[in-house]
Amino acid sequence: MMNQITDRAALVRNRHRAMRAPAFFLHEAAAAEIEDRLSLVNRSFTNTAVVTGFSSFWENHLPQASFHADEETLALSEGSVDLLVHAMCLHWANDPVGQLIQSRRALRPDGLFLGIFFGGTTLHQLRSALAQAESDVTGGLSPRVAPMGEIRDLGGLMQRAGFTLPVADNVQLTATYPSVLALMRDLRAMGEVSALASRPRKPMRRDVMRRACDIYTNSFGGSDGRIPATFDLMVLTGWAPDESQPKPLRPGSASARLADALGTKETALKD
Repeated sequence: MMNQITDRAALVRNRHRAMRAPAFFLHEAAAAEIEDRLSLVNRSFTNTAVVTGFSSFWENHLPQASFHADEETLALSEGSVDLLVHAMCLHWANDPVGQLIQSRRALRPDGLFLGIFFGGTTLHQLRSALAQAESDVTGGLSPRVAPMGEIRDLGGLMQRAGFTLPVADNVQLTATYPSVLALMRDLRAMGEVSALASRPRKPMRRDVMRRACDIYTNSFGGSDGRIPATFDLMVLTGWAPDESQPKPLRPGSASARLADALGTKETALKD
């Protein structure tokens, strides 16, 4: 049985609550990044699908698309679209490779996949402060922030999912807040508070919260009294396999020497 990292019911509750007064400035940045990358692709797409937990937001940016919830099993038919955007939800997937495989199968040959989500050093300041505070006050640690995918691993995930020409990169953004509590209110309004299956079910103790606020401010706060919060938007790009795509030459098939092309002398290695 697949290990459950995310409590899906809690995630849905968090997203519904966020819609009362949403803070979507990071989704705006993600949408701008997707639109910019699409503008660099020299082709048009006729059938677009978006996988997201916030379809009402993404409908404004990709109005011609069909929208699908990020369920464990995606409601997408095989070979049904030529562009699939996985928008700001892959970091909550219990099976991210499964999400990528399903996305690739939903694409027609030579269809494009674009995924954007939180990863890397996202909220590293908050993670550090909470861990240190809880260790100082209670002598233990509780899982409070979701694990984040690293850029060095994501290209490999794309290859495992069967994409060709995979690219993984990131865009780092920094927001500043007057206090840790203001940051937490924004995370609540983003629907990004903890939905970990192993999260503590009781509210954080006040003494732990006070200690975390002190650590955060003292370790990361600026001279203006504000604190920074880092967000890494990880971006995945890949194509569904197709015979028309460029392929690497087989070893030994080169018809020219690299040394000749560079105008240099080749030195043989000793056995």
